[in-house]
Amino acid sequence: MTKIVHFFFFTAKVGKTSLIMSLVSEEFPDEVPLRAEEITIPADVTPERVPTHIVDYSEAEQSDEQLYQEISKANVICIVYSVNNKKSIEKVTSHWIPLINERTDKDSRLPLILVGNKSDLVEHSSMETILPIMNQFSEIETCVECSAKNLKNISELFYYAQKAVLHPTGPLYSPEEKEMKPPCIRALTRIFKLSDLDNDGILNDNELNFFQRTCFNIPLAPQALEDVKNVVRKNMSDGVKDNGLTLKGFLFLHTLFIQRGRHETTWTVLRRFGHDDDLELTQEYLFPLLKIPPDCTTELNHNAYLFLQSVFDKHDKDRDCALSPDELKDLFKVFPYMPWGPDVNNTVCTNEQGWITYQGYLSQWTLTTYLDVQRCLEYLGYLGYSIIQEQESQAAAITITRNKRIDLQKKQTQRSVFRCNVLGARGSGKSGFLQAFLGRNLARQKRIREDHKSYYAISTTYVYGQEKYLLLHEVLPDFEFLSEADLACDVVCLVYDISNPRSFEYCAKVYKKHFLDSKTPCVIIAAKSDLHEARQYYSLSPLDFCRKHKLHPPQMFTCNTDEAPSKDIYTKLTTMAMYPFGIQLSWNCHMILTLPVCVCFCSHAKLRCMCSCNRCTSCICHNLLNSELVRSVKAKLYSAVLNRHMTQADLKNSTFWLRASVGATVFAVLGFAMYKALLKQR
Repeated sequence: MTKIVHFFFFTAKVGKTSLIMSLVSEEFPDEVPLRAEEITIPADVTPERVPTHIVDYSEAEQSDEQLYQEISKANVICIVYSVNNKKSIEKVTSHWIPLINERTDKDSRLPLILVGNKSDLVEHSSMETILPIMNQFSEIETCVECSAKNLKNISELFYYAQKAVLHPTGPLYSPEEKEMKPPCIRALTRIFKLSDLDNDGILNDNELNFFQRTCFNIPLAPQALEDVKNVVRKNMSDGVKDNGLTLKGFLFLHTLFIQRGRHETTWTVLRRFGHDDDLELTQEYLFPLLKIPPDCTTELNHNAYLFLQSVFDKHDKDRDCALSPDELKDLFKVFPYMPWGPDVNNTVCTNEQGWITYQGYLSQWTLTTYLDVQRCLEYLGYLGYSIIQEQESQAAAITITRNKRIDLQKKQTQRSVFRCNVLGARGSGKSGFLQAFLGRNLARQKRIREDHKSYYAISTTYVYGQEKYLLLHEVLPDFEFLSEADLACDVVCLVYDISNPRSFEYCAKVYKKHFLDSKTPCVIIAAKSDLHEARQYYSLSPLDFCRKHKLHPPQMFTCNTDEAPSKDIYTKLTTMAMYPFGIQLSWNCHMILTLPVCVCFCSHAKLRCMCSCNRCTSCICHNLLNSELVRSVKAKLYSAVLNRHMTQADLKNSTFWLRASVGATVFAVLGFAMYKALLKQR
């Protein structure tokens, strides 16, 4: 904490200057000036580890204007009276407190400490006179009787003054109503819900110990746990349930702490969970420092996904692997606002009822992390990630991927999220293309309200057995106003409507202006392929355009199906985004064989519908491996070796060995031919 505790002492001829000098020198001064010099005590010598600034006031030396300036700067005010002088006690209520209140806001009263000095001169206590004053003015934190001469309670005086600043009662408790204030109740309710790890509305012994260890670094002994619950039982009928602490019992305990002057306990809990003096979550807690270099992306790491999975499981009470509106609302009760709007349901996968599925839930978190990592950090802060996972901050949940240029140089990537920007003229079918990725055919898409529409869609695809996220972004078709953000992606989809003769022209112009010399892979999608294909009003047909610019032939696509639309095209897009350096198929399918041969073959198998040239290496290899000769030889070898249908006569038959030799020779020749073809292609 960086706050400076600014003490301000005033009241004349009651020994306040002697108190200050006794604190500093640890002995009673022989000569006392009218006013002590301003003193700053370093943080490392104070119990609360904060710097402390002490200011004395002298009516004889200072004006009223200087008095008002000091009041405005003070964090706490010590009003000193003499225990053997009734007039000085009366002046506390008749002059000093009204003067202070006149100079401060009603909603932000300065904490006051009443200090009864010269206790060494009397044998009785002044507390009977002071208690009614304390009850009358809620801003009075406490009263301390001390003696500057005997050094009695001097250190206690400054401890309580510091405590009044660092652990103020005002934000927590209303003395008039004798109950906690609503902001305090909201903050403690959030803390209860985060500590209730199984979301059953009760803090069991394990959860109470987790809470205790988190806030105070030590667990509670079993007997101490029982003592706490017994105190609650005696005072509240519904404070303990199933031998666990309910929310009402949890709030009662903190009310008890505050009423008994132990509000530092409540403040320790609040601050451990990220709350500041106004009971709001601090900016440092919500937005920890995270530096992201240019051309790098942000993703959630494995531990973050495990945490989010536990949050999902905690709130999926009916175990249907989807969050109903009530379950989603319960999950976000620890947020000050609802972070997800109705457009989320059209951004990620949902079930038939329109509820966000487990896959959709993780996809939305992945999307937020990729597009706005600061918002993701904020959301994880509300969920208490750093506390529950015992991390320094929620920045530990984020993986910053390496620069994309390095991926291209090394020809491999560790990224898990790939972005595809979808461009096309109005009405070309971009929105349908996005929604089809989420498994929605045209009939389901027609039920989407216009104000719930989303320009993003994200879900998982599998490339070579690896689960990856593909993020589709529908770019608004303002041709002249495409920004760098609209163009920055891993793969581009140019969508045109085959039934609209003017639709392809937009795709051609966008490609020639922005992607002609780009290294970003581009795919042209011929949408609405279930309709009659019209001749495009452009100088080249889509097929000829692709041939000229060495692009894949236009990919036919429709979402007007009875079942969920095919997802093959999305797998191909993800593959191209992952391997722009190794899977670059031109019009006649010349492959840049920079990946291992097996990967190239596998890639070609995934993308084979994009090529039918029968001249490139991969096409020749693919046709060869599927030829009748190779298949018959392979079948016979399987039959002979794997199924072991060999007799003793076969082994002695020279014809059998001749057939085996011919087969081996054929495979050797084919292998050598493939090897030569690959070398030539390189």
